Amino acid sequence: MRDRLERMLGTRVDALRDLGSSHSWTLHRASLADGREVFVKAASGAAREDGPAGAGVFAAEAAGLRWLGEAGPGTPVPEVLAADDRMLVLPWLPSASPTPSAAERLGRELAALHTRARPRLYGAPWDGFIADLPLDNTPDERDWPRWYAERRLEPFLRLGARHLSSGDVRLVERVMEDIESLAGPPEPPSRIHGDLWSGNIVWTGDRAMLIDPAAHGGHRETDLAMMALFGTPHLERVLAAYDEAAPLADGWRARVPLHQLHPLLVHVALFGTSYRASLVDAARAALG
Repeated sequence: MRDRLERMLGTRVDALRDLGSSHSWTLHRASLADGREVFVKAASGAAREDGPAGAGVFAAEAAGLRWLGEAGPGTPVPEVLAADDRMLVLPWLPSASPTPSAAERLGRELAALHTRARPRLYGAPWDGFIADLPLDNTPDERDWPRWYAERRLEPFLRLGARHLSSGDVRLVERVMEDIESLAGPPEPPSRIHGDLWSGNIVWTGDRAMLIDPAAHGGHRETDLAMMALFGTPHLERVLAAYDEAAPLADGWRARVPLHQLHPLLVHVALFGTSYRASLVDAARAALG
């Protein structure tokens, strides 16, 4: 791994520290001879043989970060220093406690990301992943409600159905059937992070940076709903600053459960019945 990293970066690695593992990859901090500190995500031993990393997890993450960064100056995503099918290298982001001012800055920067350089279609021009599960990014000209139902809800409902009762499955299917009436006013596609839970926000002092995206052209309310799902520090300040910079459509808070259905189905597929009750509650709330 050290040799591979040196070839990718063109400099000597002086120190390489293990930071644990997540899904099908291991995490590391490397000190380079040129003085830089970098973060390294590498395919685990199993993934090197036949796991999802070989099918494009790192390429998708790198593409997503670069694509989000193309929204313009000040986009809160790190530079991709190097990437291949076994490794992703980013600058090391020193963490700090979240502050109200950093939260407000995140709201403004997220609003700019969502409203500048909008993509023409939902989806993205690369194969997507969320965690290590494939994510259908096929570009699609249809309106968001049917795209969301068919590209995000239905595939993960199939994956998670073994952990759900027939009544649970039927409840989510009702949401999919009524999606046009539940989705609110039409929204053009936005460049969204796609997996914006609090663990993918790195607070660095004066601002927050977004990592580990499942980036694609999607609905901007999706990122805000994901931030609320597992709790984000100073969330109300983030949302207030966002809404001031890019006002949200009436009723957006009532639509939060609808946008949370996809990540909850992902969690059911990955972790089983421990997320069943949250999924059922969100589906009922989405239906009103």
